Amino acid sequence: MSESAPFPSEPRPAASAPLRITFPESLPVSGKRDEIMAAIRQHQVVIVCGETGSGKTTQLPKIALALGRGKCNAKPGQKGQLIGHTQPRRIAASSVAKRIAEELQTPLGDVVGFKVRFQDRLSRDASVKLMTDGILLAETQTDPLLKAYDTIIIDEAHERSLNIDFLLGYLREILPRRPDLKIVVTSATIDADRFAKHFESSKGPAPVIMVSGRTFPVEQRYRPFEESRDYGLNEAIADGVDELWAGNASGDILVFLPGEREIREAADHLRKHLVHQPVMRNAEVLPLFARLSQAEQDRIFDGHTGRRIVLATNVAETSLTVPGVRYVIDAGTARVKRYSFRSKVEQLLVEPVSQAAANQRAGRCGRVANGICIRLYDEAGFNSRRASPTPKSCAARWPGSSCA
Repeated sequence: MSESAPFPSEPRPAASAPLRITFPESLPVSGKRDEIMAAIRQHQVVIVCGETGSGKTTQLPKIALALGRGKCNAKPGQKGQLIGHTQPRRIAASSVAKRIAEELQTPLGDVVGFKVRFQDRLSRDASVKLMTDGILLAETQTDPLLKAYDTIIIDEAHERSLNIDFLLGYLREILPRRPDLKIVVTSATIDADRFAKHFESSKGPAPVIMVSGRTFPVEQRYRPFEESRDYGLNEAIADGVDELWAGNASGDILVFLPGEREIREAADHLRKHLVHQPVMRNAEVLPLFARLSQAEQDRIFDGHTGRRIVLATNVAETSLTVPGVRYVIDAGTARVKRYSFRSKVEQLLVEPVSQAAANQRAGRCGRVANGICIRLYDEAGFNSRRASPTPKSCAARWPGSSCA
């Protein structure tokens, strides 16, 4: 991956080594960095619509550093503030932090670190803090004006979880009392106009910057199946693997499933299925879900030479890039937390994913080369789905409503 010359940043304290900030020219967001930096200088809130593969997740914190924000750019004698960067899931926060630290050629936790539940890899002098949106929301209890931060990046805002919706509302309320605070809201499938209007100020709606993706063509194949006693989801996945690896084709496969139970059942079935096939019997079958230990999650990112099948929940849908994936098999469902109005309890329900989420999943196999996505449902079913995910706050208050 080629890199441009170091982008100049404001002077750091003399006691520390200069931070070398570079922007890979192969990422579309690098070509937009001047426009993004100008917008951040002039406005408190900026909306960045970056398609899958644009590099927004890793490059936006570096753009903020290049603007002179973060503790490492604090003047001598000043404490400095953090650049906060939220992710919907713990595994994404930790993996993104590691990636940015690698690009800055600094140890994890030194300049860039992460804080998630049960884990804190952040030094006292760190400048960029990756975290889940729940962590930032919890910090509003002890730091109501979020004075620990000079910049906050809300990533994957399209997911519209309760945490994200609360944060977006809370940040709008404190902006007048924090004129120095900069906020960047970003996603691949964000409703830009709605978010821009939400953060409207005396200058008008928040500026929107569109960044193209860096994806290769992805062929969509619809393979619907009928559930029966002898044929179900696991058999459909096995048939999909056979189709994708037919003719000794190479490349890893990423399979999207709704939850941990389905992943474990599919993994057992696939291992038994592959053992009888000479060419594919040595393929690795790895699970990926939020409850896995850090060591098990890290195995996904380790280098390998053979074939690999990764069975994942929607944790691999956004921000998290599983290396080497050329093919995707999408069951088309996810386990979503919903509030039951009648029983007054939250439930985890398996639901069809939206069109935006399905397209995000398909985009996972178009990051490094042309890809193929097998959807285990028909095209009519895809076209009948919601264009974007239902906001969790809307579903909690008005079950079954169609509000956006």
